[in-house]
Amino acid sequence: MVQQLFTQGSLFDLQTVIDYGQSVINVAQELAKVLIDNRPLPTKTVSSQMNRYFLGTAASGAWEWKDAYEAIEVAQILYLRHLGIKILSQQPQVVVQQLEELTALCPTHTRRSEESVNLQQFSTPLPLAYLVAKSGFVQATDLVLEPYAGTGLLAQMAKLHSASLMLNELAPDRSKILRRLFPGTPLFSVNAEQINDYLVGKTQPSVVLMNPPFCASPKISSRNPDATPRHINSALQRLADGGRLVTISANWFSPNNPTWRETFVRWHSEARVLMSVGVNGKVYSKHGTTIDTRITVIDKVPADFSEIPCITETLDLPEILALIKQLPQRSSWERSDIKAAARAKVVQLPKRTTVAQPETVSFLPDNVVVLEYEVIEWTASEGLKDTLYETYRPQRIRIKDALPHPSLLCESAALALVSPPAPTYKPHLPSNIITQGLLSEAQLESVIYAGQAHCEFLSGSYIVDDSWDNVTVAAQGEENAVKFRRGWFLGDSTGSGKGRQVAGIILDNWCQERRKAIWVSKSSALIEDAKRDWCALGGSEKDIIDLGNIKLGDPIPFTQGILFCTYSTLRSQKNGKSRLKQIVEWAGKDFEGAIAYDECHAMGNAMAQEGKLGMVAASQQGIVGLRLQNALPQAHR
Repeated sequence: MVQQLFTQGSLFDLQTVIDYGQSVINVAQELAKVLIDNRPLPTKTVSSQMNRYFLGTAASGAWEWKDAYEAIEVAQILYLRHLGIKILSQQPQVVVQQLEELTALCPTHTRRSEESVNLQQFSTPLPLAYLVAKSGFVQATDLVLEPYAGTGLLAQMAKLHSASLMLNELAPDRSKILRRLFPGTPLFSVNAEQINDYLVGKTQPSVVLMNPPFCASPKISSRNPDATPRHINSALQRLADGGRLVTISANWFSPNNPTWRETFVRWHSEARVLMSVGVNGKVYSKHGTTIDTRITVIDKVPADFSEIPCITETLDLPEILALIKQLPQRSSWERSDIKAAARAKVVQLPKRTTVAQPETVSFLPDNVVVLEYEVIEWTASEGLKDTLYETYRPQRIRIKDALPHPSLLCESAALALVSPPAPTYKPHLPSNIITQGLLSEAQLESVIYAGQAHCEFLSGSYIVDDSWDNVTVAAQGEENAVKFRRGWFLGDSTGSGKGRQVAGIILDNWCQERRKAIWVSKSSALIEDAKRDWCALGGSEKDIIDLGNIKLGDPIPFTQGILFCTYSTLRSQKNGKSRLKQIVEWAGKDFEGAIAYDECHAMGNAMAQEGKLGMVAASQQGIVGLRLQNALPQAHR
């Protein structure tokens, strides 16, 4: 009878019959039995239990693998509850090892939902959650706030210390799980970037344990690196005086990163940053990634020293554990009424007004010189050798006073037998680029050959239609015909400093009064790499314009600068407005600045092609990349 109701779909649907949170708990209880027996948890078992409690298969749409991974994480929590407080009585090194063995029994997260990608829902691995709680020195008298509770892995670590909890989770499905898993615990569903504003009253936690999205904000499609400091800042304001905040972040969010140094200094003037240490990415391997992360510990007490302790290297968990043991004890704090947490109200914030960004103060280099070099004759070697690779250095040019590359470069033995062309182009660069070794000899060679290509145009003239999709050969003397500038492809591998080379090519154009550039990359987080490489050559962070901070359809209010955007941002459009049009209008139809397509494989499959099952549609990112080239044919790309 139930099956008939499902198939007819006239009175009920799956959501009205199934309690999502309870179904996940039911699956987790079955999976926990396997973990308690210390047996591996195969995906077949997970799938079978999901089919059983969700009354259908993943193929039929009854559940997604994201739901299954949530159930696995809840099963780990139930495992911890089975062990109880006795797990904390063991040596910390033993606990970390046991938790690593537990996670090794579970399947790897290999599939993600759209929601998990947009909100960057990477739960905290159990061994790392243990270290975060350990850093917080959680006690039974504490009120612990977790602004992004997820499935409760961090919260359970605090619960093992008998602490009271106050949870927040924006995702509806995860909130359903938390209500079942932590009954009676105050649970809110607000954007944690403003959690201090949303929670009204005297409810102030003594400890905040958090793993916020690294660069994602709700209802904002583009990546937002400012999300991390916003989460931390709001949670730090909510924290009681004398309390402790421990957060996981991306490894780039460090006091040693010039981009974020001022943020840490500002916090340190009001609180005390006790530790910032990188975490080896392998701890996240079971969660489907190996991204390096960072643990930061902050006490809300006046800082009694100016230096901010920071370890730039990424360490393994046992090494981090040794550092945690050296953390100072927590200060005393004034406890607020725990019951007030349940009465805390959620308020609606007023709409924010948009404030125009100030004009950039562009970097104007001094002592620009024309880079002189000697072109040398090339002679073939004796032929192929037994070795697969040869040590690389520029074969056709010698640049006076240029320094060799700081790391060893190599090329295939076969490629070493091919003569590079003799260049004639001479870049315009500040003199300190050579004298201080800001670009190595090999990197300068790339700037030279890029300029060489950009000096020439492809043969023939063409007509580009208004859609920037169709390019046709123009008749001789035809009006509105354009020529396409030659492009240049950089195929160097890891270690050659491709970002620095891209910055060098932009700088060459910059020094020749072409002070508009476009830098397209795969991820918004890579804007930090772009800033790093540009600043390394003497530029200013203010020269980098984040398109994600400018509203779609609004004019870009900068007369010069390096416009940074992602491929996904480049193809976004709404209500007849498009990012591509916004960029082209800013650049101007006669744009001759540089366009850098970083991670350009993201533009693959720009044309429809025949596949095994028929025609495969062209990639939208590839199409919009071609449109940008067609719209700006004179660009140095």
